Amino acid sequence: MNSLLVVGLGNPGPEYERTRHNIGYMIVDELAAREHVTLSQHKKTNTFLGAFKQGATTVALMRARSFMNDSGGPVKAVSQFYKVPPSNILVIHDELDRDFGASDIKLGGGANGHNGLKSIAKALGTPDFPRLRFGIGRPPGRQEPRSFVLKPFTKAEQQELPVAIDEALRVVDDYIRGL
Repeated sequence: MNSLLVVGLGNPGPEYERTRHNIGYMIVDELAAREHVTLSQHKKTNTFLGAFKQGATTVALMRARSFMNDSGGPVKAVSQFYKVPPSNILVIHDELDRDFGASDIKLGGGANGHNGLKSIAKALGTPDFPRLRFGIGRPPGRQEPRSFVLKPFTKAEQQELPVAIDEALRVVDDYIRGL
């Protein structure tokens, strides 16, 4: 039987709820809703967790309760709890170097300046885990990427977001079926 851990990256708290940096949370929340999964607080791992079965694959869904830059510890704790190797941990994150709404799976690689990915790679002892990169585009003008990712989506992006999340979920579903 296969196990997959799907990790949505984001920051806790209402001030970050609808920001670009929280797209991982949003996608995991939508996947949980579609699969009728409740994400429950798991105090030992400092996360919200839930799981469902797709064929022979058990899919665990996770959102860390820590800030993104410290997400490695909770990811490692849950991966040990469920006995999931890094190769079966799909991390969903925002990606500056992709057009808004574009989603794809990348297997391993560098963090490209993403502190959440850096934290996870350090905690797992390897950067070799799959990632779903959700494009948020580059910041306009001379805006710092650090402040751009913590801003809410524009009104136009908010209108396109449901379709973009649907597409990201299709990519996740295809990935799960391919296990």
